[in-house]
Amino acid sequence: MRKGIAAIWLLLALTVMAVVAVGCGEVESAGTTGQPVSTTAPAASTASTEAVATTEAVVTTQAPADEKTVTDMAGDKVTLPAEVKSVATFGAIGVLNAMVETMASGDRIVNQMSARFTKGDQWKYQYVFAPQISDGPLFENADGELQIEAVLEAAPDLCLCMSKETVTALRDKGLSVVYLEWKTLDDVEPCVTLLGEALGRPEVAEEYLRWFEETVSKAEALVADIPEEERKTVLYGNITSYTQPHYIAEWWIPEAGGVSVTKDRPTDGESYEYTVEDVLLWNPDVMVTSNAKMIGEIKADARLADITAIADNAMYSIPTVAHVWGNRTPEQPLTIMWMMNKLYPDVMTTEMLADEISHFYEHFFRTQLSQEQIAEIIG
Repeated sequence: MRKGIAAIWLLLALTVMAVVAVGCGEVESAGTTGQPVSTTAPAASTASTEAVATTEAVVTTQAPADEKTVTDMAGDKVTLPAEVKSVATFGAIGVLNAMVETMASGDRIVNQMSARFTKGDQWKYQYVFAPQISDGPLFENADGELQIEAVLEAAPDLCLCMSKETVTALRDKGLSVVYLEWKTLDDVEPCVTLLGEALGRPEVAEEYLRWFEETVSKAEALVADIPEEERKTVLYGNITSYTQPHYIAEWWIPEAGGVSVTKDRPTDGESYEYTVEDVLLWNPDVMVTSNAKMIGEIKADARLADITAIADNAMYSIPTVAHVWGNRTPEQPLTIMWMMNKLYPDVMTTEMLADEISHFYEHFFRTQLSQEQIAEIIG
């Protein structure tokens, strides 16, 4: 009998132990699914709490799936939609549009060009690359003042500008604004990479940077054997007002095998002013103007009649396609080839130049130019 009672007590003891074991297993399992754990081990509980807090912090700093964050060229972080569908450009609209179009995204530009770009037909190719802008809203008046109501009504996903003052004005209205710079060669890669990231076209950005490097290298090889004493001197810019508008011309002229007569200019300013006396002293072999009208005005100036470029009729108007080729533009390597064609047509033939132009706009702008259009660009 006593043995039977002992057996019963043993069975009960084993049952209790099993229940306790199952209970402990449930507490452990609950801990792995994020539920509160026993406070009998404070250190372990504190560690678990810290781990949960850290996880939450990481989650809150990540952009939602429908957003992305980019860092612009002023170092500011900008939150954008994951897919940018509409782009607005401000201020330097010509070059900014050209940048967007180079990224095969010209169809996303929503705004019309402001009045200073539409007085003549100089910018007509903008309406070839992005025809929808002809019906777009104006975001700046003739004086360059922001038309903020029109901008807010359009609500673009991305605003692009090269003025920090404009950045502030637009951000104060809650708009997503990316600041860009393209002043020197050092700006090309970060600017293009940023655009590719913002527009969701990183592969196009990479292709463009390869094309840029390969085209410049090709140009350097073509002019490498031209002796220094045979290289032609070049004056570029707004010659009738005696200004060279962009420092970057001091790069593309020598890359084309020429010698810029303004090469010794100060480097602390984008624009450089000179005098008619300077032009007479320099006596350039070639003159390149920023628009065609200027050529006639220069020829009419009797003081310049003996300048070699005028006497030899070696005067050309720089093309404006997406932007003015002589100024900062993603088309810049084409500027080198065009200038080389004018300086040394046996080195860069018109046929070679036409192929370069056709390939660039078809590959990056997704636009096939006609032979007539290419001939007009070459001049």
